[in-house]
Amino acid sequence: MDIALEVTDTYFFDYFYSTILPAKSTLLNAVGQQINGTTFNPKIASTWQYHPSNSFLQFEPTEAAYTSQWNRDNIYRQAFSLFLITWIAGAAIYFVISTLSYIFVFDKTTFKHPKFLKNQIRQEISQSCNSMPLMSILTTPFFLGEVLGYSKLYDLTSEGPGAWYNWLQFPFFILFTDCFVYFIHRGLHHPLVYKTLHKPHHKWIMPTPYASIAFHPVDGWMQSLPYHIFPFIFPLQKFAYLGLFFFVQVWTVFIHDGEYVANSPILNGAACHTMHHLYFNYNYGQYTTLWDRLGGSYRKPNEELFRRESKMGQKEWERQVAEMEKLVLEAEGEDDRVYDAGEEKKTNERVKWLYILHGMVWQKSL
Repeated sequence: MDIALEVTDTYFFDYFYSTILPAKSTLLNAVGQQINGTTFNPKIASTWQYHPSNSFLQFEPTEAAYTSQWNRDNIYRQAFSLFLITWIAGAAIYFVISTLSYIFVFDKTTFKHPKFLKNQIRQEISQSCNSMPLMSILTTPFFLGEVLGYSKLYDLTSEGPGAWYNWLQFPFFILFTDCFVYFIHRGLHHPLVYKTLHKPHHKWIMPTPYASIAFHPVDGWMQSLPYHIFPFIFPLQKFAYLGLFFFVQVWTVFIHDGEYVANSPILNGAACHTMHHLYFNYNYGQYTTLWDRLGGSYRKPNEELFRRESKMGQKEWERQVAEMEKLVLEAEGEDDRVYDAGEEKKTNERVKWLYILHGMVWQKSL
């Protein structure tokens, strides 16, 4: 994360901190220049010196980097900057990728599903926006540890295990995180914590791409822990780390996009994850079905999901709803969701006809 910090320092934070917390020497020498006509060089006066975060991209600091009470090595500045980067960058990726997925990938027929909630997209976005600041606060210590040099992130191949690891680190990262996300996710379904922490994400029976980070903040943070712990245990190249960070965000959107492309026994794609949202106690994995198979929690997606003419058909929906309603009572005790007006209208129609039939039976009995 030191690369991201260097970029944002150069183009924003140096100016920000030099404005709100100008160095005392800068103020005094500015006055001295006016009186004596001398030239003040803040770079020479500053105790901080520039050291590039990597060998591939360097960003020469401007004068603003040397004119703040909080220079780039100040731990409070680093922590606050990393918090803002995590929050703002995470929000930007969320909105851009989710919106692109919604426009070009997401099947809008989902809106007609009987378990699609009233104002669901607005609720998903609201939950995400409310959770992001706290998730960012909880994540910042990991990024700060990386910047301070406590992780095993490396720059050049010569600093890592070898050229072979430049390729192996990617599947290794996926396998490691897939394993631990599985166990964390499954643990979040335990009755002691499910209703408090994980139920907010299961509010979405038929999620949209905007549900990708619509979590309770502690839930979202817990499921991200394997990604942040990995570089403190195993070597990881800095640019590979940034790329994987972006990939994780994109993948999280894709498994909520409702486009069931990968009918794969290995990949835990959108179809597998839809099974999880519908039926709760299946398919906890993030990328693969490996740990679900080993843990006995794998559920093969319904074949109808992969056929355009049947995946959003009434028959498939009725089958989903019949089983889902039983499982939601087992997991939550009651279903307190408010479904879309279309479903409410259907429910009211059913109730009305029940009353009519009841009245007819009562009249006949007379």
